[in-house]
Amino acid sequence: MFDKDYLETLKARGKQSHVYRQFQDIGLQLADILGDRPHKALYIKLAQQHDASILMSIARDVADRKNVANRGAYFMKVLHERYPLPKKEKAPAKKKVAKKIVKKNAVKRPTNLDNNQ
Repeated sequence: MFDKDYLETLKARGKQSHVYRQFQDIGLQLADILGDRPHKALYIKLAQQHDASILMSIARDVADRKNVANRGAYFMKVLHERYPLPKKEKAPAKKKVAKKIVKKNAVKRPTNLDNNQ
């Protein structure tokens, strides 16, 4: 179905790095340090939002601890303890008002009930 050269080209392209920005590289480094490569997208997003030196220092500290079973979860806990997310203010709730639909220039159509009266 596909040419053998084309399949080899696809395999070679898949092995190339697709990291184009610094925060992507930092996120991948965090995932490698913590041994949590399946959640690399989370670490890339964190690297985009936070300072790289802060993230790397927390990750190294977590990686050095031998008694931590889930390094990724512990990293997130430490990060949110030191740098909590700002709380969003809730907008006041709007009251729902039932609106009656009125058609302009509506013609009243006769019904069976009108004839009986």
